[in-house]
Amino acid sequence: MRSEVIITCAVTGDDRKVTKSPYCAVTPSEIAESALAAAAAGAAIVHIHVRDPLTGDFSMETRHYREVIQRIREKNTNVIINLTCGMGGYIQVDMDGNILPVEKGTDFVSQERRMRHLIELVNEGTYVPEICTIDCGSLNFGEGNRAYVSTPEYIRQGLKICRELGVKPELEVFDTGNLWFCMQMFKEGLVDEPMMLQLCTTIPYGMPANIGLLASLVSTIPPSAQWASFGIGRMQMPMVAQSVLLGGHVRVGLEDNLYLSKGVYASNAQLVERARNIIESLGASIASTDQARDLLKLAPR
Repeated sequence: MRSEVIITCAVTGDDRKVTKSPYCAVTPSEIAESALAAAAAGAAIVHIHVRDPLTGDFSMETRHYREVIQRIREKNTNVIINLTCGMGGYIQVDMDGNILPVEKGTDFVSQERRMRHLIELVNEGTYVPEICTIDCGSLNFGEGNRAYVSTPEYIRQGLKICRELGVKPELEVFDTGNLWFCMQMFKEGLVDEPMMLQLCTTIPYGMPANIGLLASLVSTIPPSAQWASFGIGRMQMPMVAQSVLLGGHVRVGLEDNLYLSKGVYASNAQLVERARNIIESLGASIASTDQARDLLKLAPR
């Protein structure tokens, strides 16, 4: 068990179902305010997706990311900002083998296009995030005929872009082979120490929230790495406890879970507070933003 645990709050995600929560942040202003409340509750890192302010659907527009970061930085200059670079990987097919169009669920684009908002923000130089996510493998995404595709060469390109931009990649691991590939990228020198890993469980159909499986995966991670794990829905808080006990960090937030208890909607700040209570009840403490920066070897602000 580790003594200092980083809490990441995944503020809103990309799923349309999240918008049924009265606490779901949609506009850049709402996303920033929810992120700030999570930081005040103890989250050292806020993980940001953006949405179309008019429809609530996910967006990849740089202007929305820019506004979110600007609003966060106006009130909090120290919280660590982590932007998704996972959008643009979905392929929806029909039973005749045809790839369906955007209006039917396909949003597949190049790796560079998935990271365009990051590239543009870093090149502008004013509202620069410290971390971005790279999804390290493909998987069947839920029922039906939708898959998320992230190929080895896409991932390699994403890591090269991160290095060129000076942004730390958080490697998203959805299944055991994804972690195997992360180790390969580490061997190839595409990932700097400390490697930052997120073990993503209970997303159909990646890996389940199985403590034996999680412990097995953790045993293969280099000691220098900094890792976290999360579960979705009712498994969110049990995975907080399991992560801490196995020596990891944690992630909570509305992207992964909408409820405090059955039928009771939660805010991001409330989920962070509950995670903090679990961490502290286990005898650990939450990492401050400065401590998180030191653990992840991020430059001080």
